[in-house]
Amino acid sequence: MWVLPVVTSAVIDTVVAGGPAEELVMLGLAALVLVAFNYPASQAFVRLFSASVRDLGVSLRNQLAHRLQVLSIGFHTRTSSSVMQTKVVRDVENIELMLQQGVNPLLSGLGVIVGAMAVLTLQVPAFLLLFVLVVPLAVVLIRGVRSRSGQRNELFRRDVERFSSQVGEMATLLQISRAHGLENVATQRVLNTARALRNSGFGLDVLNGRFSALAWVAFQMLSIACLISAALFSVSGLLPITPGQVVLLSTYFVMLINSVVNLLNLTPVLTKGRESLRSIAEVLQDPDIERNNGKRQVRHVGGRLSFDHVDFRYPEGDALAIEGLDLDVEPGETIAFVGKSGSGKSTVLNLAVGFLRPTGGRILLDGTDMEKLDLRTVRRHISVVPQESVLFSGSIRDNIAYGLEHVDDQSVLGALKDANGLDFVTELPDGLDTRLGERGARLSGGQKQRISIARALVRNPRILLLDEATSALDSESEHLVQNALTKLRQGRTTLIVAHRLSTIRSADRIVVLENGRMVETGSHENLLAANGAYAKLHFLQAR
Repeated sequence: MWVLPVVTSAVIDTVVAGGPAEELVMLGLAALVLVAFNYPASQAFVRLFSASVRDLGVSLRNQLAHRLQVLSIGFHTRTSSSVMQTKVVRDVENIELMLQQGVNPLLSGLGVIVGAMAVLTLQVPAFLLLFVLVVPLAVVLIRGVRSRSGQRNELFRRDVERFSSQVGEMATLLQISRAHGLENVATQRVLNTARALRNSGFGLDVLNGRFSALAWVAFQMLSIACLISAALFSVSGLLPITPGQVVLLSTYFVMLINSVVNLLNLTPVLTKGRESLRSIAEVLQDPDIERNNGKRQVRHVGGRLSFDHVDFRYPEGDALAIEGLDLDVEPGETIAFVGKSGSGKSTVLNLAVGFLRPTGGRILLDGTDMEKLDLRTVRRHISVVPQESVLFSGSIRDNIAYGLEHVDDQSVLGALKDANGLDFVTELPDGLDTRLGERGARLSGGQKQRISIARALVRNPRILLLDEATSALDSESEHLVQNALTKLRQGRTTLIVAHRLSTIRSADRIVVLENGRMVETGSHENLLAANGAYAKLHFLQAR
C-alpha cells in the first residue's frame, strides 16, 4: 500500500517531464508485480492467522471448561449456569471477533506509517512534522474512547449476563409459570431485563458514534490542510516539491488518516474484546478451586468413613451448619441421616464426597485424612443418586455408561435389571439406543431414577450416597426404586439422606440431626423405643 504511491508519484513526474516512455512501462510493470504478489501473500496470511485465532478460541473454551470442572461446588452454587454459558460462548466469540477485525487494520496501519515515514524522510522531510501531529491526536482520541467505552462495555456485559441468567430462570420455571397462569409475569420479567440491556447498549452505541464522527471530522480537516499546504509550497517555490510529491504527500496523508480512522472505528470492537477477556479472567483466576494436584492418588477404597469432630460453616452463614459431628462408618454399613429441613443432612453428604471441606475437624477415608487425598481419584469409587435424576439428551446407553470406557451392553443390561429398569427399556422401540430429551424429558420420574441407579450400579462403587432418592416418586415407582436401592446397597458403604422414614427402616444405624448436631443414633427399633426426637418425627409422619 505504501509503495504504490511512490510509483504514482514517479509516473506523474515522468509525465510532467515528458518521458521517457520506457520508464513509464517499467514503473507499470513494477506496480503490477507488487499488486499480483498480494494474492499469495494474502492467502498465506489468512490461513495462518485464521488458524491461530480459531485455535485460540478452542484453547480458551477448553481452559474455561477445565476450570469449571475444578472450581468448587460453592462457586457453582452462587453462579448462574446461564452466565457461565455466556462466558464460554459469547465472550470467546468477542475475543475472536476482536482479533479478526482488529489485527489486519492494525498491521496495515503500522505498515503505512512506517513506510510513509521512511519515504518522506528521503523525499520531503519538511512534512514529517505534520504527519507526526496525527499520532498524538489519535492517541488522545483512542484513550478518550477506551476510557469511556470501557466503562460502558462493562455495564453492557453485566446486563448481558443478567439477561442470560433471567432467560435461564424463565426456562427452568416454565412449568411453574404455565401451571399458575403466570406467563405474562414471566415474560414481563425478561422484558424488563431486555429493556435495561437495550438502554445500556444504546448508550454504548451513541458514545461510539460520537467519537467516530469527531475523529473523522478532525482527520479530514488535517488531510485537506496537508493537500493545500503541499500545493502552496510547490507553487510558491518555498520548498522543492514536485507535482508528483504533492500527490505523494496527499495520498500518504489520506492513507494515514484512513488507517487511524479505521482503528478508531474498531475501538468499540477492541474494547468489547478486552471486556470479554476480563469476563473470562473472572473464571480462570477465581481462587475458589478444589486443589488436588500433588495429593495422594487412591486406587483402592475399603469403604470406612470417619467424621472426627467435624464442623462446617457456609461462607455466608452466621451459625455452624454442622457442629461437632463424630461418627464412624464401617465398610458395608448403611447409615441414614434424618431430621427437619435445614438440619444439615445434605451438608453431611456433600462433606463425605468432598464437595465441601470441613471448617473444623477432619474426615477420614480408610484411616487417611481426605485433605491429603486426590478427591478426583476417590470419587471413582463413589456413586451418587440424587433426589432429581441428572440425565442428558443422549441415548439410554450413553447415560448409564457416561464417562466409562469399554463397557459392553451386557454390563449395561445387567445394571438395568438390578435397577428394575430393564422391563421398560426393552419395551421402548429403540431399546438402549432410545434418545432421551433434554434432562430425560421423555421418561417418567421413576424411570429416570432407575436409569440413575443403573448408572451407579455399572460403576460398582465402594461408597454410595443417596440424597432423598425416592422423595419425589409415587408409591408404585417408589416401591420399584426402593427395591433397586436395596440391591445397590448390598456390600457397599451407604450414606442415605431420607425424608420418608419408611424408606430407611432397614438401615444399620439412623442418625438424627438437629441444627447441625447429632442428637440421636441407633436402629429404627431402638430409636422408637427411646421415644426421643426420631420417635416424634416418626409419629408426625404416621398420622
